[in-house]
Amino acid sequence: MALENLQLFRDIAHARSVSKGARLNGISQSAASQQILELERQLGVTLLDTGTRPLAVTAAGKLYLDYCRDALRRRQEFEAELHRLKHDTAGKVRIAAIYSVGLSEMSEIESRFSQRFPNAELVVSYLRPEKVFEAVEEDQADLGLMSYAESTRDVVALPWREEEMVVAASPQHPLAGRRTIEAEDLAGLDFVGFDEDLPIQQDIDRYLRDRDVSVVMVFRFDNLQMIKEAVAHGVGISIMPERVMREDLAQGRLVSLKLNPSDLFRPVRIVHRRRKVFSDVAQGLLEMLRENQAAEVLAAV
Repeated sequence: MALENLQLFRDIAHARSVSKGARLNGISQSAASQQILELERQLGVTLLDTGTRPLAVTAAGKLYLDYCRDALRRRQEFEAELHRLKHDTAGKVRIAAIYSVGLSEMSEIESRFSQRFPNAELVVSYLRPEKVFEAVEEDQADLGLMSYAESTRDVVALPWREEEMVVAASPQHPLAGRRTIEAEDLAGLDFVGFDEDLPIQQDIDRYLRDRDVSVVMVFRFDNLQMIKEAVAHGVGISIMPERVMREDLAQGRLVSLKLNPSDLFRPVRIVHRRRKVFSDVAQGLLEMLRENQAAEVLAAV
């Protein structure tokens, strides 16, 4: 069985969609369906239940999916070992990051990466959190940087940072002169938040709810940059990781107020496929990120 067919079935099973699996493999939906039907004919079993939405993988299909994963993993191992035999650290690494990490961190990461691996290429994609996870899960990215990630059967989430959350306000806001603020002081204030489906907003809502605090939600956005702009223009206050405000604080566009109690943190994780076989340069990038995380922990002690 051709490796391309193994990859097609794996992608269809992971996405639980023939059309999405076909798109990932650069073929039409009809061509993908024909390949699956031919495969089922050869094996004499039904692999996918297309009568459900999303489609379901049968017991035989799960057995075949394990075979596909193992064969594709072995191919990755072969390619990685062959690469190592050539003693060549040149290559391409794909990393997907949420917007806030990308905008505040990626220039520094790229600079350090190019110094350590001058012959390698770092390809960066900026995505919503669920899209970062999906890119890693479907092997469209070697590594991902995202918040609130949890390990699954197919993806490992490694600790990277715990970012303290603070109140962000414009310098003209009545609260701007304070250094710390009680959660209760936010009651009734105009607030700029994240989209309700984002884990960071759910965490903020939980923090306020536990303290019986209600704010007036005037705007919601799906990224920190838009929220920072709204806050800087005096639309309302917000709660966000202080780390992403560094440049705005230095420019005087925003002020940061410490929450009391200060027990609200955004967990940022490094994610990659479980049993992922890294090239030398991809492994080097992962180690570089972990080195940076370890250095920050020591600096905070």
